[in-house]
Parts: sequence; structure tokens; C-alpha cells
Amino acid sequence: MLRFLYETVGGRLILKLLTTRTLSRIVGRFMDSKMSRCLVPFFVKANHINLSECEKQHFKSFNDCFTREVREGARSFDPDETKLLSPSDADLSVYTIKKDTVIPVKQSRYTIDDLLRDPEDAERFYDGYCLVFRLSVHHYHRYGYAVSGKKDKDRFIRGILHTVQPIALRSVPVFTENCRSISRIHSQRFGEVAQIEVGAMLVGKIRNFQSGEAMAVRGERKGMFLYGGSTVILLMQKDKVKLRDEFFDNTEKGIETPVRYGESIGVSLT
Repeated sequence: MLRFLYETVGGRLILKLLTTRTLSRIVGRFMDSKMSRCLVPFFVKANHINLSECEKQHFKSFNDCFTREVREGARSFDPDETKLLSPSDADLSVYTIKKDTVIPVKQSRYTIDDLLRDPEDAERFYDGYCLVFRLSVHHYHRYGYAVSGKKDKDRFIRGILHTVQPIALRSVPVFTENCRSISRIHSQRFGEVAQIEVGAMLVGKIRNFQSGEAMAVRGERKGMFLYGGSTVILLMQKDKVKLRDEFFDNTEKGIETPVRYGESIGVSLT
């Protein structure tokens, strides 16, 4: 289906409709309704979702299941403030940000300038790291803060909603066309950090719990995605963090590394 949508003329015509925010809102309303409860058993079975780790096993709608909260203790995080935490359950790729180059994601490439739509802000992250956390539908779709610090008011960029599945990345600059919410966090240990939530096809909402200025606390819930695959991106400054070598090795081989919400993925260098 994805090959048809992205690699044929007829598919792209249909894709124009599928990527409108209007359709995304319509699908979102259905997924919030009681009528969508009939989809839950099929969704749980098809994606091998472990309901035993969830706070509840019965849901009032599909989105109630999709945005399910895990029970206390199902996700833990290292209390050591020098550790960088994974903000979500996801498949992780890591790239070094070069000044005049782009960040490769599968067979597509994206500049940090395009991602942030602010060249001056993007320059702060040159020679640092871009961490791409790709969530699939089976993942836990709540996410948290990777670092502690003062958070500025979120900046929301409207966009066209595309799927983040790898085949779509061949022909569409997904992370620059999708809607996204950008949080700038001023961290004492990790410097300036940009945490970005990216919406995908049929994800009508990126629901952050604190959209205004606030104190970010590492490990605490930041928000959740409603239905669809989604992505969280972290931009880190140069010489602020040491990441695990396996992330670079795997990314070089085209392999995404599975990580879990709250897992230690790096350590502060300051």
C-alpha cells in the first residue's frame, strides 16, 4: 500500500487526500468515539501489545487504548542527573550534525535548518547530534523529557501529514513537511536541547501537557501522540553528551536500535 501511495501517480493523488488535516481530524474523531472500541481487540492482537503492563485492560475507545498509560514500575529511569534519557519507546538512529550538510534518514535527507525553520537557531546544533526516535503503532505512545531544565514556550509548525514508515522516506521530506512541536530546553548539564515531536499520517494531534514556559523534569511525562506512527527528535549541542557507541555503529549499518522510555542512552560531558 505504501509503495502504491508514494511511488505511483494514482497513489500520489490519493495521498493528497490522505495527508490533509481535515481527514486527519475526521479519523481522530472516530478514534475518540465509542464506535471505535471494536477495533481494539484486533489492534492488540495484531501488534502483540502486552496489556499486562498497562494501568487498565478495558478501553472506552481506540485512542484510549492507543494512548494507554503503563502501570507504575513498568517504565523506570536512572535517577543520575548526568544521564540522558530516551524520551520514548522507539527505534533509534543517531547522526552527527554538520554545518553544510544534511541528516540522512533511510534514503532521504533533511537539513536542521529545514527542520527548525530558523537558521540561526539551527547553527547552535552544528557538530552536535541528531537523535531520531521512530515510534511504530505497537509502541507505547506517551513520551517524556530527556533532560531537566527551563523550557521555553513550544513552537508549533503546521505541515502536511505523511507516514514515517521507511518507504515514505524515499521520496518525501517527512520531517520537514509534517506538523511538529518544538520545545527548547535550557539544561544546566546538557546545554541547549531541542526536543521535537513530529506527527504522521492520520495523527491529528500532538498533545503536549505543558505547551507554555515550564520547568522540564527528566523522566516526567511530556505528552502523547494520538493514532498513527510518530517520531521524537532530540538535537544536542557539540561536546555536551557522550552517546553509546552502538547507536552510531547500528545507524552506519542502516539498523535502528530499540530503546525504551527512561532508558539511559548517554552521559553528560559538562
